[in-house]
Amino acid sequence: FFLHNRVRTIDQKAAELSELVPEARIVVGHGQMNEEDLETVMTDFGNYKADVLVCTTIIESGIDMPNVNTLLIDRADRFGLSQLYQLRGRVGRGEHRAYAYLLMPAGRRVTETAEQRVEAILEASELGSGFRISMRDMEIRGAGNLLGSAQSGQIHSVGLSLYSQLLEEAVLLLSNETENGEDNSQVSLNDLPRMDVDLPSTIPEEYVSHLPTRLGLYQRLGRILNREELDQIEEELTDRFGALPDTVVNLLELVDLRALAASVDIESIVQSGDSITARLRNPVGSARSPLQKALGPSASVGLHQISMSSRSLGDEWVGRFKNILERLRVFRDSLQAMSG
Repeated sequence: FFLHNRVRTIDQKAAELSELVPEARIVVGHGQMNEEDLETVMTDFGNYKADVLVCTTIIESGIDMPNVNTLLIDRADRFGLSQLYQLRGRVGRGEHRAYAYLLMPAGRRVTETAEQRVEAILEASELGSGFRISMRDMEIRGAGNLLGSAQSGQIHSVGLSLYSQLLEEAVLLLSNETENGEDNSQVSLNDLPRMDVDLPSTIPEEYVSHLPTRLGLYQRLGRILNREELDQIEEELTDRFGALPDTVVNLLELVDLRALAASVDIESIVQSGDSITARLRNPVGSARSPLQKALGPSASVGLHQISMSSRSLGDEWVGRFKNILERLRVFRDSLQAMSG
C-alpha cells in the first residue's frame, strides 16, 4: 500500500511513483470512486494483478489482504497516533514479515506533537503494543483529572455555537495580543458574534468518521475570520471526503455569516420563532432612519438591533440575512468615506 490521503492529487502521486518504479503495476483506489470501479481495483490487487495500491485511508478498516506486506504512509505527521497504529495493522496479516514506512516532508518543520506521535509508533513495534500506544497517546494529549475541569476524551457531537462559545472563552483567557501592543484593528476571534440559531449544522460521523479529524475541522472552522479561509476548507472537505452533506453546507453558511457579522460589529445573532435578530455592539443613533432605507423593507432597524422575519423561508434565511449584512457593510463604508 502507498497511502496518500488527498484525492485531488492521488493520481498525480501515482504517476510520480510510476516514473520512479516503471516496472511496478500501480492502481489507484479511494472512496470517491464508482463502487464497481473500486471493487475491480481491490479485486485485481488482491489477485496479484497489481503490485502497488495507491490509496487513501479507505484501507483503515475492513481490509484483510494477507499478501500485502509493505505500507508507505505519505505525510505521516498529519495522522493521529491511533490512526497510524490502525493503518500499520493493515500489513503483516500473512506469514511474511511486514514493513511500514512513515514518510515526513524533507526540509519542513513539523509540530512537536506530530514528532511525538511518530516516535511513539516507531517505539511500539512488538506484538500487543495497543496498551502502550494508548498510554503514550494519553501522555501526549493529557489525561485530565477525575474531579477537576480538565477532562480527557472528546464529545462525539459538537455544534458550532457550543464550540464557538468554548473557543471564545479559551481565547479570552490565553490571548495577550492587547497587552503585547499588537495591531488589533482587524477582526479577531474575540470579535466573533454569538450564534444561537435553529439550523442543523454539524459534521456527521458518516461523512468524517475519524473523531480527531472531525474535531480538528471544528477547531479550524471556529477560527475562520474571512471568506478566503472558508473557501480553502470547503475545497479541502470536498477533496478529501466528497460532496458536502446538507448539515455541513449549513455549517459553512453559518461560519460565513458569523465572519460577515463580525466585520460589521454584530454582537450576536439569535433566532426566536420566526424572527432573526442581530444585536449591534454600538447603537445606530441618528443613522437609524437612513439605515432602514438602505437595508430595505425586509429588515427592521432598531436602536441596538436589526431583525428579519424568517417565516416561510426555511433554511434560506441565512442567505437573505447575509444580504442584509452586506448592505449594512456598504452603508457603514459610505458613512466612513463621508466622514473621512
